Amino acid sequence: MIGISRDDDVVTIELQRPERRNALNQPLCAALKEAVLNAVDSGGRAIVLTGQGSAFCAGADLSEVYSDNFADGLLDMLHTIDSVPVPVIAAVNGPALGAGTQIAIASDLRVVAPEAFFAIPAAKIGISVDRWTVQRLSSLIGSGPARSILMGVESIYAEEAHTRGLANKIGTLSDAQDWAKTIAQLAPLTLQYLKLAFNDDGTQDEESDELRSALHRAWGSEDAQEGRAARDEKREPRFKGR
Repeated sequence: MIGISRDDDVVTIELQRPERRNALNQPLCAALKEAVLNAVDSGGRAIVLTGQGSAFCAGADLSEVYSDNFADGLLDMLHTIDSVPVPVIAAVNGPALGAGTQIAIASDLRVVAPEAFFAIPAAKIGISVDRWTVQRLSSLIGSGPARSILMGVESIYAEEAHTRGLANKIGTLSDAQDWAKTIAQLAPLTLQYLKLAFNDDGTQDEESDELRSALHRAWGSEDAQEGRAARDEKREPRFKGR
């Protein structure tokens, strides 16, 4: 489920669930969080995250994850990536959908394959992302494009992502690892401070009870069940707002 390799001070963590296009379930979220923490504890000075096969991460595994526990576990994993005191580079080797985009924006830097793209189709399936995701995506690419992705359910492909600053480089896993090797030689305390400063973008503010309740209400709604059924039956969903 998780592959780990090390080259000097660079730890590469690979999502290994290619039969589900690296879609996340609760065990995979927990394993990714643990792998990131272990990379730091073992002295890693840069982390590269990537996916096995043709996809970076196809999002949440919708056959398994309609529960508050999954949403909480996903957010815990994302905030771990966001908060560890070393640079994390997402090597986005293919489509990054939903939670895949969330992993990418939780990372500090993104190296994106030419064929990769980002999308968050939550509104098509009756669930929602959290406030942190809305704020972080807005801080990276601007409120207008973020609204297009989240409310307009539009995809953003590699070249546009690079133009807008979501992708720092267009390249491969090897390119990401080479960059990580260079970054790992830089002053760790400087990098730690810069990570804290960049991530002081409003995403660390406490989420209101109203927002958290609305998020859980969406995940546990009849609309979420309808979205899953429509996806399985390959038809358009009929949402009722309950």
